[in-house]
Amino acid sequence: MAKSSAASNQAASTGAKKKGQKEYTGRQKAAIFLVTIGSELSAEIFKYLREDEIETLTFEIARLETIDSDQKDNVLQEFQELMMANQFISTGGIDYARELLEKSLGSQKAIDIINRLTSSLQVRPFDFIRRTDPTHLLNFIQQEHPQTIALILAYLEPNKASVILQNLNHDVQSDVARRIATMDRTSPEVLREVERVLEKKLSTLSSEDYTTAGGVESIVEILNLVDRTSEKQIIEQLEDEDPELAEEIKKRMFVFEDIVMLDDRSIQKVMREVDSQELAKALKSVDTEVQDKIFKNMSKRAAGMLKEDMEYMGPIRLKDVEEAQQKIVSIIRHLEDTGEIVIARSGEDEMVV
Repeated sequence: MAKSSAASNQAASTGAKKKGQKEYTGRQKAAIFLVTIGSELSAEIFKYLREDEIETLTFEIARLETIDSDQKDNVLQEFQELMMANQFISTGGIDYARELLEKSLGSQKAIDIINRLTSSLQVRPFDFIRRTDPTHLLNFIQQEHPQTIALILAYLEPNKASVILQNLNHDVQSDVARRIATMDRTSPEVLREVERVLEKKLSTLSSEDYTTAGGVESIVEILNLVDRTSEKQIIEQLEDEDPELAEEIKKRMFVFEDIVMLDDRSIQKVMREVDSQELAKALKSVDTEVQDKIFKNMSKRAAGMLKEDMEYMGPIRLKDVEEAQQKIVSIIRHLEDTGEIVIARSGEDEMVV
């Protein structure tokens, strides 16, 4: 009996030791994963890492001892589960991911995976509305204060935010647009309060740091997706209420490099309105795609003269280049306003009548 008991204890001790050997740090698991998938795939992954990350992983790989097949399988399985969970979160949020993981892996495993992910993943506020149809969300929030609506739209994907913005009452649209554009940082306490008012719980935040949303770029991205009528109404109202902000938004809604979006006929119309010296300045700092688009819509003689002007001009100040580009953008915007050219934007029908 004593002999049997000793053997049993030794087996238990051996089992505990094996179990202990399988407790790896995150870096060690990453090293095991890279060794398991082979050098070619690992080299591809290294292309996307920082130098310090590559050094750390290389060090961990060098320290690895013999890894049995079970250990490799465990690491690969964990990697697959984390990627699957990450995909679920990206698709439908934390609750959606937890629900699917529970069905496939069980409740406790799902909780463990979600906890591991959310400890390093910052989940955006209002995560619970990501799967909500924008038209349904519109009915839910249109009676809210414009600042509340602006805060929600700033955290939504631009294509959904644009649907809501263009369907708000006209007297509210520009107010909401202005608030998004001038929004900078919002404290977690304010976010929690807004979500509480919407009768939803705040999505898990990895920290209490202020989160950034809104700003001019945010409203520009949204306005580029709303219909043209709503866009013009909002811009016109903003011009009355805040001319400087309206001008800043208009500047960013069409940048000089966007000239490649114009069709050949429109570019030729623009070229007839542009001074050749201004055009030479404007093309000094752009990539070849933009230059080729312009040269293509000029006669060989005119294109040759323009290239010579650019060459003999020599170095010029970036400020002068940007001023020349802005003059041309203003001409493009004027031609669009008068209906002489059409700028194709995302989300619009391509038919021109």
